[in-house]
Formats: sequence, structure tokens, C-alpha cells
Amino acid sequence: DKVVESFYLKLGMENLEQFKKYLSNYNLTIEKLKKKIEIETTWNQLIYDKYKRQINIDMKALEKIANKSAMSKKNKAYLLSEIIFEKSTNESFSETIQKIEKNINEIGFKNTANTFSLSDSAKFGGNIGWVEKINLSKKIIKDVENLKIGEITKPISIGKNFIILKLEDIKESKTLIKKEELLKKLRLSEEDRQLNKFSSIYFNKVKINTYINEL
Repeated sequence: DKVVESFYLKLGMENLEQFKKYLSNYNLTIEKLKKKIEIETTWNQLIYDKYKRQINIDMKALEKIANKSAMSKKNKAYLLSEIIFEKSTNESFSETIQKIEKNINEIGFKNTANTFSLSDSAKFGGNIGWVEKINLSKKIIKDVENLKIGEITKPISIGKNFIILKLEDIKESKTLIKKEELLKKLRLSEEDRQLNKFSSIYFNKVKINTYINEL
């Protein structure tokens, strides 16, 4: 119930009845949504239990980032939306990009993320919220910093997948972040990144080894 509540609050709705009405527009029910949440939660727990010992975090590297950022007078954050996709085996990479870009132009970034994105954020139109600059890789920062609000990046390679980011807004804070708090955020972010990578690898492995007899 708490997860469902976080869903409709994040979508800008005030109560469960509004959310039920919203879901009915897509032929969905609360029961179906709760089942999906149950499956995702079970899968995430499986990935954590299976790969937690393989998580490798370079704390010295994170400490350097934390030291530098904690001393900074200004902390920049970006409000981002994402579309994460993989290269289709049935079409060329350029054809995949053209199809996604065509959809963005015709139905908008949010609806395109709902349709194409592999990320959990797809259910929120690709919205991943405010992300502090220190939590972004150098490769992504380079592309995001060149954007104006409302613009999108070119596809960026992230492992076996690709990501397109949309810059929704920018903010700067002069509040000094404590090094300990910053280091904790960085560690959790890196742990989450590695678990997502393991999740994608394991899912593809399961998919390859799965046979469904439609008869």
C-alpha cells in the first residue's frame, strides 16, 4: 500500500480514487499493479541475494569525489528523464534510433519512455527525479552540461544498453553537504548501478534459456 501511495503521489495525484480512475484509462487495476510490484520486488531480492558478494565499490575513489564536492560552495543538480533501450536484433542501430526519435517528436518523451524504455522509470514516463552532478558519470555529465532545458542527449552507451536523457530543469544549492552523508549517497548509488547491471545480465541469460510452447 505504501508503494502504491508513492506511485500516485509521484504522478501528482492526491488520493487512491484518483489513481484508480487514472489506471482505468489504460485498462489496469490496483490488483494488477500490486501483482507487478510483487514480481519486481521478488526479482530485485533475487538479484541482491545472488550478486551481493560480487558488488565491488572503490571507496577511495568515492572519497575523493566526496572530498571535492563537500568543499564546493555550490552543488548542482539536474532534473532528468531517461529512455534506456537495447539494440534490436531485427533492425540496425540507426533504425532503432530513428524510431525512438520519431516517437519523441510525435507523442513526446514521456509517452515514448512508457513504450520503449527498459528502466523501472518507464512507469513514470522516464522521470528519474533530481540527480546531483556528483552522482553522474563523466561521460553523462559531458553530454548533460551541454543541454538547454527541454533538450535531449544523443544515445549514450551504458554497458550493453543505451540511454537518452532529457534535461527537465537545473538547480544549484549553496548548502554545504557533510562528507559522511555524501559518501553514503555515492556508495548507495554505485551499489544500485552495479545491481542494475547484474539484473540486466541475468534477465538476458534467463530469456535466452527460456522456451515457451505456445501450443
